[in-house]
Order: sequence, then C-alpha cells, then structure tokens
Amino acid sequence: MDQNEKRLYLIRALMSEDARCARLTVPQDEQGQKDLLRSLMNVRPPRPVSAEFLAVQDSYLRAAIAEKGVTPVEGMTPVEEGLYLWQGDITTLACGAIVNAANSALLGCFQPLHACIDNCIHTYAGVQLRLKCAELMDAQGHPEPTGRAKITPAYNLPCRYVLHTVGPIVSGRLTQEDRDLLASCYRSCLALAAENGVDSVAFCCISTGVFGFPKREAAEIAVRTVRTWRAGHDNAPAVIFNVFADDDYELYRAALGLTRKGV
Repeated sequence: MDQNEKRLYLIRALMSEDARCARLTVPQDEQGQKDLLRSLMNVRPPRPVSAEFLAVQDSYLRAAIAEKGVTPVEGMTPVEEGLYLWQGDITTLACGAIVNAANSALLGCFQPLHACIDNCIHTYAGVQLRLKCAELMDAQGHPEPTGRAKITPAYNLPCRYVLHTVGPIVSGRLTQEDRDLLASCYRSCLALAAENGVDSVAFCCISTGVFGFPKREAAEIAVRTVRTWRAGHDNAPAVIFNVFADDDYELYRAALGLTRKGV
C-alpha cells in the first residue's frame, strides 16, 4: 500500500470501531483525510488493536515523520556543554527521550486536532502510546501527581522514549508552590532519564500553554533547574530546550544568556 491507501485503511478501521462514525463521510482531499485520521486517533480510547492495524499504522506514521524531516541531536551545536536550544517540531527529534507535558490522567489529549504537545506526541507515536499509558495508570491506581514523571517507549517517534510529566496549573497569581512544582518536573524527568540510561532529553515548554504558567519565568526556572541538576550528577543526560514559537525561542535565548539568534 502507498501512503494514501494506508491512510484510508486506517480511517476505515477506526471508523468501524465507533458507531458514532456510521454517517461520517470520508473526505476526498488529502488534508481532509489526514485531519480525520488524526481526529479518530485522538478520540480512540485505550483498547486492544489488531496486529494488522499496528503494522499499517506504524508504516504510515514513520513515513509521515520522515516526510516532515528528522533532526538528530548529534547534528546540533550546543549553546554550552551539554545544553542545546532548538526550534522545531519535537516529534521529529531523534534523541534519547522527549518530554510530554501531560495531564494528570496521562492518557493524552482527547480533543480532536488540538494543538497541544500532548496531542501531537500521541498522534505520531501511535495508538500504542495511549495503551501503554493506560497500563501504567491502571497499575498506579490514581492520577499522576504534579511534578512527577513516567517513562514509556516512543513507538513510532524517532526518539527512544517519552517522559510524561504533569506541570502545575496556574490560575491567578503565580505562587512559590507553582515554581517548585515546575522545577520538580525537570528534576523528575532528568532523574528518570538517568535511571534508564537515556543520554539526551528534549524538554518542551512545560505548563506554558493551557496550564497558564508565565512563559518568561518558566524558561528561567527550566534553565536554572537543568543547570543545577546537571552540575550535581555525573554522566547527566544532555538537554535540548525545544521551542516552537519565536517568542519562546527569544525567552530561552535570554534565559541561557545568548546574545544572538542562531548561536
């Protein structure tokens, strides 16, 4: 099957699982089909899936990621020893682990086509990621506490692992507890990465989206916490501060003490 045939196979397989899709029409255009497939994956609950579906899905997603372009950490220039700043799509990073800014259910974002990083990571990792997260949460028996972290395989992403952490939700005035919990997210991810032999970790901008943490202070906490943790641990993972928007790039550039874009 080519990519178009794989996409239609996956759409039809997912639609057949859900009675709500009985009257749904598959778009004729490529982008419409891509949006529908992502939406169906977004809303799919964590339940078993056939080996045939996984084989087609995995082939489709890996080709889609390759088409976007994969960036290996080995080709990056550090801004200082062990630290990198990179602007781009975190789902295309080939590194040890990427960090997912998750919610306390740890099952990914169920809102179709939502632009959050949780949605993007689960989409391109494949349905296996939600299944694995559900397994971890069933074993734990309670929501994931803020400031902690879990590790899973990355499945179809070009990294090896995904580190899932729940950042603080800021409503109203920023508190010291909010700051401490955000710092704990970074420490927890780094400790878990080190325990699992991960040599590089790409951090997204934890809690600065719908969770409402002020971006400038979040960047400063991220850089300060990572520097302090790495200084106190031998063989600490290299860290990539991953940003997507231009304003986040400039905030991290300032937090790292850089003077010009592209350093």
